Amino acid sequence: QLQLVESGGALVQPGGSLRLSCAASKFSLDYYSIGWFRQAPGKEREGVSCISSSSSSDTYNADSVKGRFTISRDNAKDTVYLQMNSLKPEDTAVYYCAATPGSNFWCDVRYSKWTYWGQGTQVTVSS
Repeated sequence: QLQLVESGGALVQPGGSLRLSCAASKFSLDYYSIGWFRQAPGKEREGVSCISSSSSSDTYNADSVKGRFTISRDNAKDTVYLQMNSLKPEDTAVYYCAATPGSNFWCDVRYSKWTYWGQGTQVTVSS
């Protein structure tokens, strides 16, 4: 089955940037929509950014990250990226990527079709 591995998490100062990667193994990502989610201590997991399988321009970004985060995909590398700029302490969380087959998605953990999940990568924004 599809396996997802996140990488790129780190400790960064406020205002800094990070790029997270979500790499697939065993199967191609071509036919999957991909989402980035995050979970901070004591909080529920929330959708951050999502991208459709059918078009790299069909994306969703949560209001809290609009203008700062950009999701993109490179199907040749079976990898989805989350470029995070102007990071804030409130962005501190474990970031997970998830996959759902097809082009339709709801960038919310309540969408039951997020079938495959990675193990997460820690992002800490602190001075």
